[in-house]
Amino acid sequence: MWRSGLINEKLREKGLEQTLQDIFKSRARSKIYSYLLRKKHAKTEQIIKGTKLHPSTVRETLAQMHEDKQIIRKKEKNDNIGKNPFIYYPIPPENLLKIYAREIEEKLNQIAALSFSKKDLKSYKPVKIKIREEADQAWI
Repeated sequence: MWRSGLINEKLREKGLEQTLQDIFKSRARSKIYSYLLRKKHAKTEQIIKGTKLHPSTVRETLAQMHEDKQIIRKKEKNDNIGKNPFIYYPIPPENLLKIYAREIEEKLNQIAALSFSKKDLKSYKPVKIKIREEADQAWI
């Protein structure tokens, strides 16, 4: 029983990482986001150890993901001498899905616009993807 639960968990984790890789189009981003989802938050060094990615890859990817608003970073207050490290948090999965849905909408609307003439384009209704959020789910 315990062993099959562990196997199912590993398969679920692999499936999640593959889905995230499809969304991010990057193995490094998917590994980092997946790690942050599991841990809730982490410092750069923890992410490096947890994902087993090269340190420069993690640092560059974290900067890109922050710039793309795929993760949140906050400075840790530190009384010690030296730099205050960043702590990274994943954005809620619902927000990630909304970003991804907007990208898909744009692509679908570009393709759809090709099939309409300029005068018919006025009657064209753009593709909209809705992400349904459950009222009882809260992001903590």
